[in-house]
Amino acid sequence: MVRAQRLRLRKGHQEADGVVGATETKGDGRTDRRNGDERMSSGSRLFIPFPSVRLSVAVVLLAACATLRNLAFTEPDLQLQEIDVTGIGFTGGTFDLVFDVYNPNDYRIRSTRLEVGIDLEDTHFGDALLERPLDLSPSNHSRVVVPVRFEWAGLGAGAKGLLTHKAVGFGLTGRVFLDTPLGDKTVTLKGRGNVPLRKLIR
Repeated sequence: MVRAQRLRLRKGHQEADGVVGATETKGDGRTDRRNGDERMSSGSRLFIPFPSVRLSVAVVLLAACATLRNLAFTEPDLQLQEIDVTGIGFTGGTFDLVFDVYNPNDYRIRSTRLEVGIDLEDTHFGDALLERPLDLSPSNHSRVVVPVRFEWAGLGAGAKGLLTHKAVGFGLTGRVFLDTPLGDKTVTLKGRGNVPLRKLIR
């Protein structure tokens, strides 16, 4: 955002901030006083300040608006690279969803909120919410880790066995909320496939 320079005007003989007004006199430089009024002598010249500061600010604002009009937004690409199992207990467990996020735009964007629902082999394991701001560099890849907590209750007898596999089928839904130079954007997540499963439990 470009902010216009704030100009302050002062009363009387004080100078305006950023604008200089001056008078030049010829001869003895004196002014005539008649009937209590102060008037410039016939040989004096009055310089009118040129509003160069206002003009330069207007040019900057116009250039910024033109730049924004030329920007286009392309949705970032999110790929689930792997699932890292980080904990297993009697009542449930935890795992991390590891995403590769590619920002195809030539400007930086920020993820302000990430909502994810994850299914493994058609069984819904849990939902996750990530509200930590994430900066996505222009035309670059970023690694994003989303932790998920789940409970065994309601998952079925074969749920524990799924986490012993080297790879599992997944289904993914969710939304990503983005802050961009063009305003707030929302990207819908939806995908299916197979993903490597890593056990990080020692």
